[in-house]
Amino acid sequence: MTSPAAFAATAVLLADPARAAMLTALLSGEALTASELARVAGIGAPAASAHLGRLVKGGLIAVHPQGRHRYHRLASEEVAAMLETLGGLTEAVSPARRWPHGEAFRTARLCYDHLAGRLGVALHAGLTGQSWIVPTAGGWVATEAGEVGLTAMGVDLAAARTARRFACDCMDWSERRAHLAGGLGREIAACCLRRHWLTRIPAEREGDPLARRRLRMTPEGARRLGEALGIAA
Repeated sequence: MTSPAAFAATAVLLADPARAAMLTALLSGEALTASELARVAGIGAPAASAHLGRLVKGGLIAVHPQGRHRYHRLASEEVAAMLETLGGLTEAVSPARRWPHGEAFRTARLCYDHLAGRLGVALHAGLTGQSWIVPTAGGWVATEAGEVGLTAMGVDLAAARTARRFACDCMDWSERRAHLAGGLGREIAACCLRRHWLTRIPAEREGDPLARRRLRMTPEGARRLGEALGIAA
């Protein structure tokens, strides 16, 4: 069990608005440079470097050097799930107010490397409703029908099985229902983006930490996902 001191140390890392903005931006699943994260947080390079150093030391962010650049990502799926859950808690305990992030963000978005929002919840419901996945210890497993259907969609099941967890639930903070995470969730999202069934919505303003996460379903995506899983556009 986590000690109170360790719990408090992680909470302190999340309590700063600049660090919170950086972590929110990284929920897009993309790896971002320090300068990109500085713009998102609205701070200068020295301050961004200091904040990122604390997040790396605290185990929330991992750094991947590549040539002259250093790219930052969330350290794990567990970190992403924690941030998504905290988003739900924030909405639950805040005073009632109009949904602040726009309908596009609630309709379809990325939660780290998998689909969230109404689309993510509908995908989960479609997979379970058609018995393409069934419960197993700690998550979900694909049925024979699911293997056939997912492969026909173009989902890379071999890649999905390289993840620590093949398929598991992640609580959606806007819909208060589960969407699908794990290797299968990641590969379904990758398939939808690769085949242009989903596209990223351009940022409305520079430095918006949510911009990289918003998605739009294309007409081809609506047709394909509707045929395969009964998902309505």
